[in-house]
Amino acid sequence: MSTKVALVTGAASGIGAAIATRFKQNGWQVASIDKNKSNTDFSIEADVSDFKSINDAVLKIEKELGPIEAAISNAGHYEMRSITDVSDESLIKMFAVHLGGFRNIALSVLPLMRARKNGSLICITSELGIGGGEFVSHYSAAKGAQIGLVKTLSLEYAPFNIRVNAVAPGPTDTPLIPLDSPERQPEFLNTLPLKRLVKPEEISQTVWFLANEGTFFSGEIISPNAGAVI
Repeated sequence: MSTKVALVTGAASGIGAAIATRFKQNGWQVASIDKNKSNTDFSIEADVSDFKSINDAVLKIEKELGPIEAAISNAGHYEMRSITDVSDESLIKMFAVHLGGFRNIALSVLPLMRARKNGSLICITSELGIGGGEFVSHYSAAKGAQIGLVKTLSLEYAPFNIRVNAVAPGPTDTPLIPLDSPERQPEFLNTLPLKRLVKPEEISQTVWFLANEGTFFSGEIISPNAGAVI
């Protein structure tokens, strides 16, 4: 049985829960940081946009479970609105959760991984950060910023045997997409090559590959979207 440790943010539901489950099923110990309690080996409730809370949580996890070998920054926030309706507060929150949250995880785990000269950091971003989309300007911008940071960190930390990658899913069947969202309606689904939303379990397959088997992947943005965005 492996004693490797994975950290997943936003593991209480959706993609994060699927990632945590896959790692647990493969023998890893899984720690989580979320606003809500998660079904993991060690769960800490914290806000990813607060660096001190995240850094303290990472140190607690390493003390409790051991060295974090894979860190997955997944916690997210989503809303659809025209750019003319995006307030300063909405813009700040979107960037604080996505870019700030990823930055805070990176800043907390990378020094530890660098000291050990080993580690994998994975950011769950979005195809909207690659190709954009209607009524999601602030979300797309925040996700695009994550991608820029992934590429930069992959270059900075490659000399220390640390791989930094991103997974950029298409529209995914999670609680972030409300039941009455246009993205759940037949009119939208019929525009997708496979005519359906991505399943969280399909995203977790990609994350598992990057953390375990994709040992020569770094700086990559892998997008499970059935060819909707190329």
